[in-house]
Amino acid sequence: MVESSFAMQYPTKDLYDDKMDWIEFTTLLAGIMPDTPLGNVISIRAEDDADTLEHFSEEQHRIRDEWRDKQTQRMIESMNKEEVMKEVYAMFMDMSK
Repeated sequence: MVESSFAMQYPTKDLYDDKMDWIEFTTLLAGIMPDTPLGNVISIRAEDDADTLEHFSEEQHRIRDEWRDKQTQRMIESMNKEEVMKEVYAMFMDMSK
């Protein structure tokens, strides 16, 4: 997905250039636009607008839900029980507003 996104956005760039350093790679990656495959997935994962989410396809919801589940799992694994309970409580309080 990264390779195809780079090829779409940077058609004149030699993607197999052994001289590309990390800084150049991360700069190109940070500039990926939403109309590339990777940019599209990032946009789906980051979307929080209720109106936009209402019009998501099943596939877009699946992509977003899987990402959010992974992020939640990572957060839980890095926290102790008390921190997790505080976060869950805060989420429920936000939802009740």
